[in-house]
Amino acid sequence: MTKPQLFRLWLVLGSVLMILMIIVYWDNVGTAHFYLHTAFSRPHPLEPLPTPGQGADRGFASEVGEFLEKLLGAGSKQNTLSGKKTEQPPLPASGRPVRGNMEESVRGYDWSTHDAPQSPDPDGRQAARRSTLREFCANASFVFPTKERSFDDIPNYELNHLIVDDRHGVIYCYVPKVACTNWKRVMIVLSESLLDQGAPYRDPLDIPREFVHNSSTHLTFNKFWRRYGRFSRHLMKIKLKKYTKFLFVRDPFVRLISAFRSKFELENDEFYRKFAVPMLRRYSNQSSPPASVREAFGAGLRVSFSNFIQYLLDPHTEKLAPFNEHWRQVHRLCHPCQIDYDFVGKLETLDQDAAQLLRLLNVDKLLHFPPSYRNRTASSWEEGWFAQIPLAWRRQLYKLYEADFVLFGYPKPENLLRD
Repeated sequence: MTKPQLFRLWLVLGSVLMILMIIVYWDNVGTAHFYLHTAFSRPHPLEPLPTPGQGADRGFASEVGEFLEKLLGAGSKQNTLSGKKTEQPPLPASGRPVRGNMEESVRGYDWSTHDAPQSPDPDGRQAARRSTLREFCANASFVFPTKERSFDDIPNYELNHLIVDDRHGVIYCYVPKVACTNWKRVMIVLSESLLDQGAPYRDPLDIPREFVHNSSTHLTFNKFWRRYGRFSRHLMKIKLKKYTKFLFVRDPFVRLISAFRSKFELENDEFYRKFAVPMLRRYSNQSSPPASVREAFGAGLRVSFSNFIQYLLDPHTEKLAPFNEHWRQVHRLCHPCQIDYDFVGKLETLDQDAAQLLRLLNVDKLLHFPPSYRNRTASSWEEGWFAQIPLAWRRQLYKLYEADFVLFGYPKPENLLRD
């Protein structure tokens, strides 16, 4: 081998070594020197929420992420899951639902202004929610499936609910039936991932629903592998350390009622064919259900709430496929014992939590959370909905969703579980 060849070889090896050193530095030392935003890592003691002023350094977080993405993305196809802004074909300009129609009634939109009860200490409430979550994740006597696995053990396809905004250093884990449509709209505005006639959306409610739930609109963790290959998990961990991570939850039983109402009380061909038809066959003795949801509704044939509960409790259900995201447990969607969330919002206090979170992210001057979203599936309805459900089924259902009740501080529904 000639001297010029040896020189080129050493140059290549030196460059590779330098890249690896940069990555290791950012992962280990960089957390101390480039601490860009609050990251609560176990077993550190609880700290107060960051003030809005702390978001001023977030631009540098984006620069670090951009540099690392360029570093890791060299040689890959930049048009594949690149997070580029997507120009969408024209659709109705507004995502606001039409007042008075059946879909609005079932989905539960309320566009009137109202004043939710205000907590005198929202920061203290956040600290209490995070403390509860950490306490039970660390409690060895509280056990549920997947609790003890590490972040590296989570399959890539289970990370598809973690939406990343590199512009502001935000990671949002969306939970269906917990105002996720409007939080996804907020993430689109922040990340500028969607264009309307060449310009990013500025008002979340201007984004049509059809685009909000299109997976190509969002950069999610499960897409990292195709873009970064073997470096994907490493990059995820860097972002999890440096970015603000949040999710919104709600009472697990009320969320199930809401899911049933929106997916089985409305004419939804996809859910009818995929879920309602098997339920009707298995639990309603309907050997030949109508081929379409319109025919079924026209004939007065619908899945009952009791059928739905039977489906959830049937061991055969998840042997075929995991629960659909609309009724899958939150801890299976967002992995709260593997990811240390900085903010835990609740639908029951949505207005106040949303305002607090936007201030925390230092984006409250850029946008407002879409006003007065209130899902009319209220917790006071639980007894009515479960009145015809046998006590044994209710107890089994609680065990199925117990981890969500406990981790997120929802009281055990004793009125539904006792004789």
